[in-house]
Order: sequence, then structure tokens, then C-alpha cells
Amino acid sequence: MNNKEFISELAQRSGYTQADTQRLVNTVIASMGDAFEGGENVALSGFGSFEVKKRMERVVINPVTGLKMLVPPKLVLGFKPIAAIKEKLKNGGEAHE
Repeated sequence: MNNKEFISELAQRSGYTQADTQRLVNTVIASMGDAFEGGENVALSGFGSFEVKKRMERVVINPVTGLKMLVPPKLVLGFKPIAAIKEKLKNGGEAHE
């Protein structure tokens, strides 16, 4: 599903116009981005949580040249879905009851 399809579906379900829905989605994404930049985690009830994690510096070896290189530390974003979503995906999209 691309952005246009997502906005269309969300607008239809919520009863808002597509323009209003696009503004709402952009606002949510911008707010989440601001939180991530500040090193904060974001939890969405009924969906999952996004966590900002620090990946430590490490040494990697170029397989072609054999040279060792130092990869600096960086922040990465991880997502952890709620158990119900994990279970649904594990069962091929069908809820297990």
C-alpha cells in the first residue's frame, strides 16, 4: 500500500477529506520524528512501540579487500509490534483464538 492508497483508505474510514487526512498523517509523522530526534521512544496503543537505540561502534572487514574499517556509533530506530499483531502475522494473517 502506498501513501496515496493509505490516505484514501484512512479518509474513507474516518469520514475526513483526503486533504485533512493527509495533514493529520503528516502532523503525526512530524511529531514522531521530533520525538525520535530527541532520543524519545513512541508507543502507540494497540499497535506497538518505536524505540531509538544506540548501535555501538564496531570494526567491519571489507570482504573484497580484506581491509578493516571502523564504523562509528549511530542511533537506529526499531519497531516492536504488540503481541496480537505478531500472532496474526505468524498465523499467515489470520487471528488465532
